[in-house]
Amino acid sequence: MASAGSRHRSNSQLRTPGSWVKGHGLLLANVGLFVVFFGGMIFSGTADYSADQLAHGESAVTVLGYVGTGAFLEATFENWESEFLQMGMYVILTVFLFQKGSSESKPLGREAPQDADPRDATLKPATPWPVRRGGWVLKLYEHSLSIMFLLFFLASFALHAIGGAEEYSSEQRSHGQAPVTVLEYLATSRFWFESFQNWQSEFLAVAVLVGASVYLRERGSPESKPVAEPHYETGA
Repeated sequence: MASAGSRHRSNSQLRTPGSWVKGHGLLLANVGLFVVFFGGMIFSGTADYSADQLAHGESAVTVLGYVGTGAFLEATFENWESEFLQMGMYVILTVFLFQKGSSESKPLGREAPQDADPRDATLKPATPWPVRRGGWVLKLYEHSLSIMFLLFFLASFALHAIGGAEEYSSEQRSHGQAPVTVLEYLATSRFWFESFQNWQSEFLAVAVLVGASVYLRERGSPESKPVAEPHYETGA
């Protein structure tokens, strides 16, 4: 049995900055990459937008000026919209649908831990508060992941439409035509082309991941089955 001193040292090690970073490394790495690439998008977008402005005899814009344009809103949120749609639909589809042999699917023929009813769980101090609270709070919490993605998708969809309408109206005015409202822009083929060109690529990527994980492996990744696992084994 471990002594009190060794347990204290172990707990202290878990609270060190280095151990905190290690424990959150996946999130931190993705946030860091997002910041880098989002910054690259803003600066390159500013340059591209300014070049187009100068080509039409207008003034170049600053970075802050570009961030306030419809072009920036449109470019940003048409991509975010597709990402949140992809992830939200993936969360929902994996509740009901299976892919034999894929690490991205729940196992066939036996119950998965994710299907357990939280109302039957033994409550502990570390049990999430909504589970301990029960009722409608738990009902919402049971589906909180898909609800979050749905709300992010709807917000991005709306901002894509707002930014797109502003940019489309700017182009209309430059050609001596009338600007459009957001609702009018939603009825244009351009809006749906922008959406569908992103949506199709997201679901293609998911389909490739689901199918490829049946036969291909990545040692050490939770997105892959163990390297020696048979192809027909389904789930992690």
